[in-house]
Parts: sequence; C-alpha cells; structure tokens
Amino acid sequence: MPNAPHTLQAYRASLLHFHADPAFDENACSWHEDGLLVVENGRVKAAGDHARLAATLPAGLAPHDYRGQIITPGFIDTHLHYPQTDMIASPAPGLLPWLETYTFPTERQFADPAHARATAEFFLDELARCGTTTAVVYCTVHRESVDAFFEASEARNLRMVAGKVLMDRNCPAFLRDADGQIGESEALINKWHKHARSLYAITPRFAPTSSPAQLGAIAELARAYPDTFIQTHVSENRDEVEWVRELYPEARSYLGVYDAYGLMRPRALFGHCIWLDGEDFARMASTGAAASVCPTSNLFLGSGLFDFDKADRAGARVTLGTDVGAGTSFSMLQTMNEAYKVARLKGSYLPALRMFYLATLGAARAMDLEGTIGSFAAGAEADFIVLDPKATPLLARRSSHCNTLEEQLFALALLGDDRAVRATYAAGCKVHERSA
Repeated sequence: MPNAPHTLQAYRASLLHFHADPAFDENACSWHEDGLLVVENGRVKAAGDHARLAATLPAGLAPHDYRGQIITPGFIDTHLHYPQTDMIASPAPGLLPWLETYTFPTERQFADPAHARATAEFFLDELARCGTTTAVVYCTVHRESVDAFFEASEARNLRMVAGKVLMDRNCPAFLRDADGQIGESEALINKWHKHARSLYAITPRFAPTSSPAQLGAIAELARAYPDTFIQTHVSENRDEVEWVRELYPEARSYLGVYDAYGLMRPRALFGHCIWLDGEDFARMASTGAAASVCPTSNLFLGSGLFDFDKADRAGARVTLGTDVGAGTSFSMLQTMNEAYKVARLKGSYLPALRMFYLATLGAARAMDLEGTIGSFAAGAEADFIVLDPKATPLLARRSSHCNTLEEQLFALALLGDDRAVRATYAAGCKVHERSA
C-alpha cells in the first residue's frame, strides 16, 4: 500500500469539479482559479478558493504547490479489459474475428496467477500514468485473474470494480465452464466485494456467449447481491446484433435480452450501445442502468458511432470507457478526443466541460458512487489528478492563447495524453508522478 500521508494535507492549484451535468445545467461546475484542496485521512475535507481556505490550515502546514496546474477528481473509466493489455493494437477486420484471433487465446494465459499478477501491475501503472483512479474492469473466466487483479489494486489502495467473465457457449472449450462459473463468482463476491476499496461486478461477456440457463443463473446471483455491479456488452457491432437476434428471437432487441433476465438496474453498465433505439435508451433511463461509450474501440473495429443526442433525449446515463484492448489508449483525455469527433460525425456536439463531467462525476453517478468518488464534495475519497496545461510544446502554445475555461479544457482533451498528467493521487496518496 502507498505510504500513508500525514493526517492533513493541502494542495494549491486551479480546482475543477462538478455538481451537475453541464448539458442540462449552466452552473454545473465549480472552478477556482487559485484554489485549495484540503485532504484529511484520505478524504476531501474542503475545496475552494485559496484566499478563503488558507487561514483554516494549521500553522506550519505548507500546501503542495501546483500553481499553474489544474486539479480535478481522478478519471473514471467504466469499461476495459485488463487481460487484453498485451494485445492492444492487434489488427482484425471486425469484432467477431478479433475475438477469435486475439482475445480468446490471450485470455487463456490468465489461469497462471504469476502472469495475471504481472499484467495487472502493468495495467494499473498505465491507469495511474493516465490519471485514471477508478476503472470498471473485465478479468477472464479464471478465478486466478480476479484474485491477481484485486490483490494488485488493494496493494495500491485503489477504488476498483472488477469481475470474472462468465461464458458457457460460443467460445473455445478452454474458456468455457458450464457448471462452476456461478459458484466461483459468488465466492469471489464474498471474498472481494466491499473489501478495502474493491467492488465486484457480475460479468457475462455478452449475450452470445451465455445460454438462457446461464443468464437465468446470473439473474439469480444479481438478485442475491443487489449492491454488486453488472457489466456486459450490448449492440457493439451489426454482425453481433444479428447474431443475438438469431440466438434470442423472442427478445424485442439486444438490450431486451438482458432486460428479460432482470439485469437492467442501478450499477448495471452496458458497453458500447451503438445500435440501441429510442425505446432501448428510455428503458435504460427508467431502470437506472448506464451506457459506457468506447469511442477509440468503436472506431478501431469499425463498429459504429454512438448517438449522444438520442441517449440524452431519453435521459439515459452515459459514461466513457477506453475499452482496452480494442480501445487504442489508456488515456481518458484521448478517449475524450475521439468522443468529440464521434459526436460531430453524428451531428451533435460535446463541449469539453461535458466530457470532463462524463469522466468524473457523471461516471460516479452512473455507478451509484456519487459522494464517494468523482467530485470534491466534503467526505469524498481523495482521488485526484494534477493536469499540466504546458505538458508538451504544442499544448503549452495553445494554452497560452486560451481565453476561457472551456477553451483550456478543450485543448487538454484534444491535445493531451498521459504526458498531461503531472501526478495522480489515490485516497490522498501519490501513486504516480510524471518524470521531468
């Protein structure tokens, strides 16, 4: 575990966090040009103007000086696969051949605890380097992959969500377990869910790899543990959608398959959601489930373009995910970059403030973790990052011409990457600092 900080710490920089969605509230964010973040015992004690809060600090406590930088809550990535780290940027003509050629053979290796732990350590290093402090993570079908991931994340005292993938058909025999997977998932829930900062996600890979019997058993497990998460994929690719229609002809839609089994509820996160219709999004909104939009992955595999306007009209919760390894970057800044372009191609517009909201408080709300992560509300866990508007020569030059907060955030989103993350803190402890 990272070295525990002193009981009280303070950080001086520009501060940005949200209390509402900028798409629906023009006063959605709190911005303090010369701000102070005060952290006590790993939680936010106060956040506001330096001029107001400096006098509240004990004599002799000097704030960490990050002036010229921007402190925001740590990024929250709601969809990615840690076992796919080593196969990122693998060529394939589409989703289904990509799974067969790269994904399944790669995931086979995670029966080996040493391999799983080494990959988890690298994966968590990359998240910290990119400013991601919470992620919703797919492991593999192997119990060892889950144990290795949570052992590594708890050693760093990270707020992470993860789960064992469930498949009982339409996958290689070496990744299929028709009998033991539900029992293993329940054992893992009892071992890891709400242990330290770990949370468990019940994880059917997607409808084609789960039989009706397995989805029924998953539904029973979800009812037995209602505060766990559910994560899966839906409507990513046209060929996949057609395959689901053949496998589940009674369902109104792909999303309707999950709905029929009671898997749409708060803390249910559905990756991609590209080919959902208005009725699907309305159902998502009414059940409290959320869409995790993965633009770098969708562009890489040619899956399609997410419709932000359609989701917003229905009131559906929307988040952002990198979807490593189909996604091509661990960076949520790079993910914002591509989300902006996807929105433009669909005829809508994503302001930078909205993108930063989706990667912080918006994700926390979709995960039913508002007040725990994603903002600087008093009592929230002190997961935060320091962003450097001058991290690269081009970013520095553009930042020098920014006249508004929106322009500055837009420059960070469109020009930034891991180099723009000066430092990453989890529960008040520094877990990454960019080398000079």
